[in-house]
Amino acid sequence: LSRTHARSCSSTPTPCIPPETRAMAGHTACFRVQGMVPAFRPRVGGGKVRTSFGKSRVHQVTTRTATLVPATGSGDSKTAFNLEDVATPFIANKNSLNEGIASFYDESSGLWEDQWGEHMHHGYYPRGADRADHQKAQVDMIDLSLKWAGVSDTTRIRNMVDVGCGIGGSSRHISRKFGCVASGVTLSPIQAARATALSREAFLDKNDSLRKELSFQVADALDQPFENNSFDLVWSMESGEHMPDKAKFVNELTRVCAPGGRVLIVTWCHRNLVDRETELPAAERFLLDRICDAYYLPQWCSINDYQALFEKEGLVNVKTADWSEEVKPFWKAVVSVALTVNGILGLLKAGPATVRGGLVMPLMQKGLRDGTIKFNLITGEKP
Repeated sequence: LSRTHARSCSSTPTPCIPPETRAMAGHTACFRVQGMVPAFRPRVGGGKVRTSFGKSRVHQVTTRTATLVPATGSGDSKTAFNLEDVATPFIANKNSLNEGIASFYDESSGLWEDQWGEHMHHGYYPRGADRADHQKAQVDMIDLSLKWAGVSDTTRIRNMVDVGCGIGGSSRHISRKFGCVASGVTLSPIQAARATALSREAFLDKNDSLRKELSFQVADALDQPFENNSFDLVWSMESGEHMPDKAKFVNELTRVCAPGGRVLIVTWCHRNLVDRETELPAAERFLLDRICDAYYLPQWCSINDYQALFEKEGLVNVKTADWSEEVKPFWKAVVSVALTVNGILGLLKAGPATVRGGLVMPLMQKGLRDGTIKFNLITGEKP
């Protein structure tokens, strides 16, 4: 499930991995604070750093304690307790961002499937209107994203890759729709196994329209196990948030896309900066940072940043969209389900990382409501 960060600590954090190693994908550091080792917290390295987009910004490296800097920037700190902190002491340390992502989805995917089905992403709610058929809204998100990107029912798709495939919901739906071969990659062994099992069941079901055997494997989206120019459709539905190197991410998507094929990313972003802004205000960064901690997310970027990367890779007919209004009701529904007796018991049974993720869901609602978080789409064609 990506981000900018700033925090204040009551003591200076000591990295347990050297700074030069922290900056590498898969080797983000954990920090020792006040003699304690908290759970792995993905965040940007300290000091003046260069983003993937060649623009220098200053990011303050901290780890969350009971102290925060007020949004006024007065310099006086106050004690605060964030609700999600109740789960943190029970979450095992993770040595890398990839390990954190994998363990989070190993733990939480079963609960999500039980409550929401095979599609592990937002639903689409026209003009932000409520609807009761949430699983149909998730299917609509796939179909309408494809339609928006210019992929019609008559478009020829022979092979597609689902980058960050979850339990294979998008892969099966698109394979049924276009009769194509689908390959999926995820960091979670449990997700890969479940995606394979569900797809095999569908393939063997004579009443199911899935007529292709699909494949899923554990692999890093930044180092995909595919040849160049392999896929007519390169699909990433809400996985870009987890990518620590957005430039490498877009580069890999472009590399595996066949000439004449299409790359489509649907992802959370932070809002575009406005004139004279060099970074988001402290209050917005703090909100995003708390979400990062819960969902194992590195630095956020804006849709303008993604567009620059698409153009740098030589993709053409690049366009973007903001569907933030169209996903707001989904978070209300997710929170409502989580607050039921079965929802609470399911969170507790799944594990502490899932509990922590549940406790920050209202922050996603706040970020979307205030405009800090955007739900964006971007697509481009490989010439």
